[in-house]
Amino acid sequence: MKIRVLLLSAASIPAMAPQVALASAQAGSTADRDIVVTASALEQKADETATPVITLSGEDLVHRRQATLGDTLAGQPGINFDNFGGGASRPVIRGQTAPRVQSLSDGSHIQDASAISPDHAVTTEPLLLRGIEVVRGPATLLYGGGAIGGAINLLDDKVPTAIPEGGVSGAVEGRLGTADDERSLVGGLTAGIGPFAFRVEGVHRRSDDYRVPKRFGDKHVDGSYNDTSTVSVGGSWVGPDGYFGAAYTRQRSEYGLPGHSHEYEDCHPHGSSLHCGGHGHDEEDHDHDHDHEHEHEEVPFVKLRSERFDIRGEYRDLLPGFEKMRFRMSFTDYEHDEIEEDEVATTFRNKAHDLRFELTHKPIGGLRGVFGVQHSNSEFSAVGEKAFLPESETANTALFLMETLQAGPVRFELAARHEWQRIETTLDRKINHRPFSISGAAVWDIDGDYSLALSLARSQRAPNVQELYARGVHLATNTYELGTATLGKETAKSIDLTFRKTAGATTFTIGAYHQDFDDYIFADTLDQFEDFRLIRYTAADAKFTGIDGEIRHQFTPDFAVSAFGDYVRARFKSGLGNLPRIPAARLGVRVDGKWGPLSADVEYYHVFEQDRIAAFETRTSGYDMLNATLAYKLELGPSANVELFLRGTNLANELAFNHASFIKNASPLRGRNFVFGLRAGF
Repeated sequence: MKIRVLLLSAASIPAMAPQVALASAQAGSTADRDIVVTASALEQKADETATPVITLSGEDLVHRRQATLGDTLAGQPGINFDNFGGGASRPVIRGQTAPRVQSLSDGSHIQDASAISPDHAVTTEPLLLRGIEVVRGPATLLYGGGAIGGAINLLDDKVPTAIPEGGVSGAVEGRLGTADDERSLVGGLTAGIGPFAFRVEGVHRRSDDYRVPKRFGDKHVDGSYNDTSTVSVGGSWVGPDGYFGAAYTRQRSEYGLPGHSHEYEDCHPHGSSLHCGGHGHDEEDHDHDHDHEHEHEEVPFVKLRSERFDIRGEYRDLLPGFEKMRFRMSFTDYEHDEIEEDEVATTFRNKAHDLRFELTHKPIGGLRGVFGVQHSNSEFSAVGEKAFLPESETANTALFLMETLQAGPVRFELAARHEWQRIETTLDRKINHRPFSISGAAVWDIDGDYSLALSLARSQRAPNVQELYARGVHLATNTYELGTATLGKETAKSIDLTFRKTAGATTFTIGAYHQDFDDYIFADTLDQFEDFRLIRYTAADAKFTGIDGEIRHQFTPDFAVSAFGDYVRARFKSGLGNLPRIPAARLGVRVDGKWGPLSADVEYYHVFEQDRIAAFETRTSGYDMLNATLAYKLELGPSANVELFLRGTNLANELAFNHASFIKNASPLRGRNFVFGLRAGF
């Protein structure tokens, strides 16, 4: 597998650039060492950066793309997901997910409703991405409190950054999946006319409820279907020193919500206790029809509509004393209905915009750096019988700065961000927070082959509307939620140590980290009736400690073996035990090779039992996962090719449950699945 684990410093965070290297050099080779990390504002090489990033691009991304962002990234070192059937899954980075993991579209915030609940999809289309960068560690602070656990930058082509060679370039791909009867068609075309480049792309996907091993009791997970269509059009003016362009993206999606039960609709709190009809229900065994055309009547589902405008620009040497200027602006009109028995139970809306402006200055006394400003505004509402959040408006303005200094074999980096956040609600309440974050790093180059990086950070996050003001039944997660309006900022003090070898037949990247939180905001379970819980958002001191990484040995230029794994331990510091839904440790091995036009990889990893559980949680058994890919690529010319690939996942057909999922017992992972794909590029 050609996934390079890069190390991205605080210098790289302010300006996620429009391209990610698609070179297919094997990790650790001389060519790979020379790859410029275009996600870095200072255009550092891969072996010059400080904190860990995983980049997924090229053929590896083509083969591993799934319907959701969480499914696409699951299995990478340090990355899990909180699956919610086939329509929604969010990435979990080093034990943390939204609202502490921020999803970005080429550096601009993705503003939807995914931070509110795991049943809300991240509004991106993995089949249209050409690269994904997963940033971890203190460097993420420059994207704000929403990235305190990590940042995921999604790289696309909807705003062209260059005129295609020959005037036209594009790709078309068809996919068929066996476990969920997936039928997908994706295509994109970029055309150049003089200094102008135009782009059109789209995806149409249909998939039914996915199958699971018979030991589950049902042959598939009821309500795990996903039907999605996405279309994007864009254009740019491209000059010798940069570009300026815009794009419009429209997404429509319908997907089921597994694990939903009407039995708990009358549950409500009495103080810190849960009252559900006197805790005595006539517990009926609800029989559901598994035919896809009848699921709308039996299983609640989401109808999602999203429209987004992106404006992007980047220029070099535009102003005296500055190397580069970058500009990002986005406008989002998001809405989804949660439909039960053909009636809209709740409608979630988010009308938002995000603006980010950055300047990279030329060296001043040995210092190189970036500074900028970011402003975002979100008008969010949840309307309907099952609404559990008030209407609100959240405004956030931030200033950020990063500087780097080379002193012999050691490079020093310093970054800071200050935010002003204001939340106003229909409850006639206004609340203001001023988070401040700062980080520093030192990278020691040891004889050119090894490097050791130490990063320190103090990061702050302001609470969101849900944590402050939630009140009501949230049936998707089987909870009654109570917010706490007096919550203040949470503060994380982090240390990251990364050791790597970048040259020779054997290469590795190993990262160890520790995060110490003051006033960590979490959903505390106060009481439980069957599968329904009463939760209150509260704050307590907590700590996360873990390690992740990959070691790779290149036996020949075309054959390599890798070992990878991750582990995170998360617990409260004073008597409250373990944090909920923390993924279990994993350990695996991967073999990949290439023989002319034929390439293949096989990976096996073991997920250990998770028995370090929070109050009201249950243990989750471990499982083994076996995946493989076989691809044949035929070159038809200098820029044209056709590839046929077969990707198999869960080949042993293991019954696997995801401890990070809110509905783990109702929605196990897919059973054995084969995806057949045919892709043509030109």
